[in-house]
Amino acid sequence: MSSNDVSESRQQSAVVHPIPDDWFRPRSRKQHDAERLVRPSTSYWKDTWIQFRKNKLAMGGLAFLIMLGIMAVIGPMLSHYNVTAQNLVMQDLAPSPAHWFGTDNLGRDVFVRTWYGARISLFIGIVAALADLLIGVAYGGLSGYKGGRTDNVMMRIVEILYGLPYLLVVILLMVVMGPGLLTIVVALSATGWTDMARIVRGQVLQLKNYEFVIASKSFGSGTARIIRKSLVPNTMGPIIVQVTLTVPSAIFSEAFLSFLGLGVQAPFASWGVMVNDSLSAILSGYWWQLFFPALFISLTMFAFNIVGDGLQDALDPNLRS
Repeated sequence: MSSNDVSESRQQSAVVHPIPDDWFRPRSRKQHDAERLVRPSTSYWKDTWIQFRKNKLAMGGLAFLIMLGIMAVIGPMLSHYNVTAQNLVMQDLAPSPAHWFGTDNLGRDVFVRTWYGARISLFIGIVAALADLLIGVAYGGLSGYKGGRTDNVMMRIVEILYGLPYLLVVILLMVVMGPGLLTIVVALSATGWTDMARIVRGQVLQLKNYEFVIASKSFGSGTARIIRKSLVPNTMGPIIVQVTLTVPSAIFSEAFLSFLGLGVQAPFASWGVMVNDSLSAILSGYWWQLFFPALFISLTMFAFNIVGDGLQDALDPNLRS
């Protein structure tokens, strides 16, 4: 190929073809479509719920807890037997259509006593968790925000209370207040808030030097308002997780104390009292008297723990899928 042919081919390839004007014509659309977002906006808690629903195990635990709460309210009403009524003619009967969970050594219906015990156990767990929430958040928030000597003194008090065994606290309170439901609630609330206080303090120490806290302080907001409006709302994730883990701990503590005879007193029923009453019966082959209260203690603790784990994954942006 000659040099003239090469130059002609280069000139032909360098020719720019005009682009049709139709390519640059704006696409007709409505103003509403032009401003529509591809992904709908969601709030923080709505996005947390979406992430939580993806955890099937946690959703199963939540469904069980809802069912447990409903049955604790209506369960004793489904049977005509009384929770404290004794009938020695029907003692130690196996599960049957007449007695779904059988009867105990005094002829009391185990089904009714199980759901009545759920009321007491859930009540103690929820009240203890609320007490831990109120005391722990206020104490830990104040300690972390103040810092310095105030923080040192307040946390030394927490360490002293944390080192006290709650069983000793219960025994001392029973000497003063007497055994009963109120004594258990007070004993669990007296020292149970220390874990919550530590968690809130750690979160506040990280947040108190952020710009939004400094801005609130510059506008003249007091300590209580800054903690309530600026710091606590930004620590709700760890607080909610800790509350869900406090409830099963309080339920197990109540069952343990009632098992030792330091909790709810007869003739009222709790799961711990039922387990204590059934120890002698299990040796005689009456397995149902121990099986049902022990089963619901285990399932309730497991459900609260998996719900807490699911909330922790949903609230942590680093763990979101």
